[in-house]
Amino acid sequence: MQTILFILQKEFLQIFRNKTMLPIIVLVPFIQLIILVNAATLEMKRINMEVVDNDMSSSSRKLVDRFRASPFFSITRTTFSIKEAEKDLLEGRTGFVLHIMPGFEEKLGKESKASVQLLVDAVNGMTASLTNAYAQSVISDYNSDMVKARGGNAFISIMPKTIDIESSYWYNPQLNFKYYMVPGILVILVSMIGAFLTALNIVREKETGTIEQINVTPIRKYHFIIGKLIPFWIIALFELAFGLFLGRILFGMPVVGSLGLLFLFASVYLLVVLGLGLLLSTMAQSQQQVMFLSFFFLITFILMSGIFTPAESMPAWGQKANLLNPFAYFMRVIRMILLKGSGFKDIAGDLISITIFAAITLGMAIWRYRKAA
Repeated sequence: MQTILFILQKEFLQIFRNKTMLPIIVLVPFIQLIILVNAATLEMKRINMEVVDNDMSSSSRKLVDRFRASPFFSITRTTFSIKEAEKDLLEGRTGFVLHIMPGFEEKLGKESKASVQLLVDAVNGMTASLTNAYAQSVISDYNSDMVKARGGNAFISIMPKTIDIESSYWYNPQLNFKYYMVPGILVILVSMIGAFLTALNIVREKETGTIEQINVTPIRKYHFIIGKLIPFWIIALFELAFGLFLGRILFGMPVVGSLGLLFLFASVYLLVVLGLGLLLSTMAQSQQQVMFLSFFFLITFILMSGIFTPAESMPAWGQKANLLNPFAYFMRVIRMILLKGSGFKDIAGDLISITIFAAITLGMAIWRYRKAA
């Protein structure tokens, strides 16, 4: 035990003296949390749109005013030429065109119905579907008001409302996307601290030649491995606590469930990423090599973890492959605990799975390290 304490002391001194590693531990998580939570969002606001109003009536102006008042649209240009608007759409100067054809108000008065044309840039399918949905909602509200003003006659039958629906959203009533992103960003930061820095630290020992000096000392293998892994295990847990504090202060992140349960799961999860970092360090002989290996695994795990979109939306083969992705387990559990208030029974299956992952990853890493040494 005393030997391990001496190694831990040496590792902490080495970490805090390292001018490259210290900023990564202290500054990078703080900056990434602030920037990514605000920037990495699927919410769409101020969509650039053009209006082609060939009717120029009071009814058409009211419809245009509805779009102008919406927080989702920003009218950048109005024109009378649909060809000019189509050209702007083709060249990427706008993402949405509202075309109100001549006789719009007249048809509303005589036929009790009229139509408008919506042109949407569908290069990005998700953006196009959201833009179309927002536009349909604005027109539907306009139609509803017209129905009430004319005594119940339907004019624009895009989305008729025959049943009043009152919706309530569980776990995130305000649909605040930041509540969804903060836990995901924290998983990425904790994982990078655990895997990336652990691998770099051990490979640096190889490059400087100190690992050979350590191997010829009476220090046992498990002394060295424990001494190398525990500092980053502690630092990663500190980063998680610090990130939760920042999320609460800066973004009002709710904490519905038990923090103790969250840190219990995180403690086991970190054994997986620490083992992954140790395993990568046995495959590389330089810091450049370990960086390439780390980026390959980390990017794959991150993109398949469900940080932006639900993992359930993946194809069947992707969901099966995701069973081997430890990031996906922690991504799901941290959101369940923080937003839903899930208890031990709800995450027991994930905890068992991640414990098995920890045993396998650490076992392989230790086996590979012995072989390399």
